[in-house]
Amino acid sequence: MNTKKIQGYFDWVVNVVFGIILVFLIFGVAIGAVQLFVTTWKLLAFEGITGHYIDLIADVLTLYVLIELSRSLVEYFHTSRLRLTFIIDAAIVFVIREMLIALFKHELKPDMIYAFSAFLLVLGLIRLGSVLVYQREKIIAKDMKD
Repeated sequence: MNTKKIQGYFDWVVNVVFGIILVFLIFGVAIGAVQLFVTTWKLLAFEGITGHYIDLIADVLTLYVLIELSRSLVEYFHTSRLRLTFIIDAAIVFVIREMLIALFKHELKPDMIYAFSAFLLVLGLIRLGSVLVYQREKIIAKDMKD
């Protein structure tokens, strides 16, 4: 078997697997959005100021993480490359989600705040670097076209 045929099989398998993952993410986002609207009625129970707001915030941020991950898969089908910015965005939102939940529950210690902050700084720098590299690649590709 030649390598082009093997590469074709590999690309086909990756596309099928990513397609299946994307379908499940779409179902997950749709089900999550419906559940979010259904559980919003719990806010009317008036169980104090915070009540079920932490659950609402966690659910919204979880949906955002799923949407960012699905955006990276959709981008893969257009370019056959995973864009790092979408994945880093999802990671940043996930870390912020965890921080907010722990802060609302008063379970976050100062050393964990420092660790989360350092991690967010690193993720932010990686995202900035990935955007700069992507812009550079676009300029190089445009120059090669002309």
